[in-house]
Amino acid sequence: MRWNRQPGQLPEDPDTVQTTEGVGRAVWLRPVFLWLVFAGGTVGTAARAALVTAFPSVNGVPYTVLAINLCGAFLLGTLIEQLARRGPDVGRRRALRLLLGTGFMGGFTTYSSLAADTAVLLRSGMTVSGMGYALATVVVGAMATAIGIVIAGRAGRPRPRGKA
Repeated sequence: MRWNRQPGQLPEDPDTVQTTEGVGRAVWLRPVFLWLVFAGGTVGTAARAALVTAFPSVNGVPYTVLAINLCGAFLLGTLIEQLARRGPDVGRRRALRLLLGTGFMGGFTTYSSLAADTAVLLRSGMTVSGMGYALATVVVGAMATAIGIVIAGRAGRPRPRGKA
């Protein structure tokens, strides 16, 4: 993604481009990639459900869902940055992105629950909690993604060699 663009230009989304890999169909039409997303999403959703069951809401505020969304944002930023630094989005890198990023993190994080939980908090008169929950998820989630990208970027840099 960084390897083939001009400064200031956004990378091309590899999933929206017709590919000549394999059978020559777009990524979203290839069964192997659909199964990777399905498998990752199944495990991610199960992990989220287990955590939400183990750690229920406190005073009506779904802190577990907040923590899941923030951790998921951080991990997704880290994953995508690490994969992007390793080369083009093809082969094993694409499979990992779809399995772990789109699949697992897509199932693990839950912005539909964010919307529903925010609405429940607001309707129950917990306006400050509802607004804080929604804003924290979006703002802190964006920050968590950026931190994940920065950390992955620093971890991916070659280390300077010491003098012998």
